[in-house]
Amino acid sequence: MGSNEKSPLTPLAQEALDALGRELPAEGEVTYEQAYSILKEEEELNRPSATDIVERLYNKGHLYEVEGKLRLTDYESTQ
Repeated sequence: MGSNEKSPLTPLAQEALDALGRELPAEGEVTYEQAYSILKEEEELNRPSATDIVERLYNKGHLYEVEGKLRLTDYESTQ
């Protein structure tokens, strides 16, 4: 894997990323609370699980933070 490639996601993490991508508002960013709410509604994840998934997506470079809000990095759905 090259340095610019993201590591593969688990199926659950990919589904969460897809859900965030589908529900992303027009301004292209969400608060952490909005992200957790989206994952609760779309993927039926409880708060600890949603927090863990958001952290994994952030650590793997699929999300990044600007002024306390999350944005998706070059998001492309696999659907």
